[in-house]
Amino acid sequence: MTGPLLLAVELTEVDIAMAVAIVVLISISIATAVAETALVRISKAKATALAEEGRPGGKALAYLVEQPERWLNALLLVVLICQIVQASLTGVLFGNLFGAWGVAIATLANVSVMYVLAETAPKTWAIQHTERAALGAARPVKWLADFAPLRGLARFFIVITNVILPGKGLKEGPYVSEEELLAVAAEAHESAAIDEGEKQLIESIIEFGDTVAREVMVPRPDMVTVNHDFRVADVMEVVILNGYSRIPVLGEGIDDVIGLVYAKDLMRAERDGREDEPVANFARPARAVPETKPVSELLREMQADQFHMAVVIDEYGGTAGIVTLEDLIEELVGEIVDEFDTEDARFEHVPAGGMRVSGSLSIDDVNDQLTCDLPEGDWDTVSGLVLSELGRMAVSGDAVDVPGARLTVERVQGRRIMRVRIEEIEKPDPDGSDDDRATAEVTAEAADQGATS
Repeated sequence: MTGPLLLAVELTEVDIAMAVAIVVLISISIATAVAETALVRISKAKATALAEEGRPGGKALAYLVEQPERWLNALLLVVLICQIVQASLTGVLFGNLFGAWGVAIATLANVSVMYVLAETAPKTWAIQHTERAALGAARPVKWLADFAPLRGLARFFIVITNVILPGKGLKEGPYVSEEELLAVAAEAHESAAIDEGEKQLIESIIEFGDTVAREVMVPRPDMVTVNHDFRVADVMEVVILNGYSRIPVLGEGIDDVIGLVYAKDLMRAERDGREDEPVANFARPARAVPETKPVSELLREMQADQFHMAVVIDEYGGTAGIVTLEDLIEELVGEIVDEFDTEDARFEHVPAGGMRVSGSLSIDDVNDQLTCDLPEGDWDTVSGLVLSELGRMAVSGDAVDVPGARLTVERVQGRRIMRVRIEEIEKPDPDGSDDDRATAEVTAEAADQGATS
């Protein structure tokens, strides 16, 4: 009896040791789940701010967030080891206690417990308390990342992975696309975290990087210019009439812009009694930019080189228009109207329905006001869309239908479309139900006529 009894005691002690090991491994799994979620979610800016505040663990957190590749592989390896060893010990323990059915019971219990305790609960808590969890996990995770044997083992497995699946991994960290940023802004607006103006500003900033000079310039027909042989006094009248601080000076024609004349130079010349001199004597050099230049780059150049106006050149070397610093800022903050702006509103809602817009208004600006989207193509403006659909020069009263809207030309000046009325209409039903409805209406009309006769 002594032999079997000692054997039973020996087995009980082993079971207890395995149970303790299982609890420890589950605890480590919980801690690593919290650490992984918190460290991945916290931003670099937030981590830097916590470090500057002198929060405990802040410096370690900033270090980890700055170089995620140094700790993430090691942490994931610890998670994998804990889960595999814990599952193996659980199977052995339940096999000792319950025999053949123990493995099945262990699998069910392990999946349930690990899903709740080591996955869902800790990661949810880490999401709810990201800052606290990240600060608490920073130092232990940094110690793991600096532990040479563990780091070496993780690198060894990465080498094996690269042999199986060649590649050097991502050179950049996780990134967010423009669509995701716009979705976040929309969700923040819906939850009242930001107001409508802030949401529109975020959208404008994101779209700013995709805008080129051609889309924001004052087009060639709208340019206010003076010839190089105009007298200073005459040009001063043009400046006062239009309220501009600088005007392009032309040489042989609109495609020959020799420079810009500033109102302050004209006023100084008049005060010095030089009002009869040609304005070319006071012209300053003008910057020229291609019409495809991104406005984000142009804005930085204007800030760095301290100029407020540039001549936009098309692909043939001709003058396409001019672009000012105000035009670029308006792309971000919206229309800026001063005491000299007397032109009609770019768009206005019509009480009878629809909206009336300037022909030079961009398609993007119109789509921001409509529930439907006007089609985009080789044109940038509403007038370009109308001319493309018509296939000829427009006259007042012309109307074109595009998916979701009808565009009616209300005013034409020379060859330019000045005002267009846009009315939203129902899109045609692709399954042909509109045709069936039309046929039914014609049949009903014929029946009424037959009854009347």
